[in-house]
Amino acid sequence: MRSIIQKLYYSIAEVSKIVDEEQHVLRYWEREFPQLRPQKNRAGNRVYTSRDLATLRVIKRLLREERYTVAGAKDYLRNHDVLSMLEDEETPDASTSGHHDTGTPDRDHQQTDPGGQAHEAREVVEELRSIASAIRSATQRQEA
Repeated sequence: MRSIIQKLYYSIAEVSKIVDEEQHVLRYWEREFPQLRPQKNRAGNRVYTSRDLATLRVIKRLLREERYTVAGAKDYLRNHDVLSMLEDEETPDASTSGHHDTGTPDRDHQQTDPGGQAHEAREVVEELRSIASAIRSATQRQEA
C-alpha cells in the first residue's frame, strides 16, 4: 500500500534523481521557465510537488529529446499551454485548439511528420492527467 502513495513534496536532491538532471540544471530551468515555480520551505529549501515534476518532465522532453532551444521550449509551452490542459478534462483536438506553431525551432520536423508533435503532446497530457488523478486521490484519502 505504501508504494502507491506518492509524496506531496520532494527535495531538489530527490527531484534531481527522479528526472535525471543535475541540481544546477533544475535551478536554471526554474529561472528560465515561468511554469516551474517550486515553493520554498521555512529553511529556504525548494520543495517540488508532483505537478512540478510533471512540468520538469515536459521541459526535459522538449530540451533533451526533441532538441528545442530554451527559447523554443518556452514558446512551445506558452503556445500550447500544456499545463493548463492537465486541468481540463477534455482531450484537446489539434484541429480546434486555435494554436498555430509559428517559430518553434522544430518546424522542419513538423513538415516531415505532420501531427507527430500533437500526438506526443496528447500522450504527455494523459500522463499529467494520470499524475493529477493520483494526487487528487491521495489528497482525498488524507482528508478522510
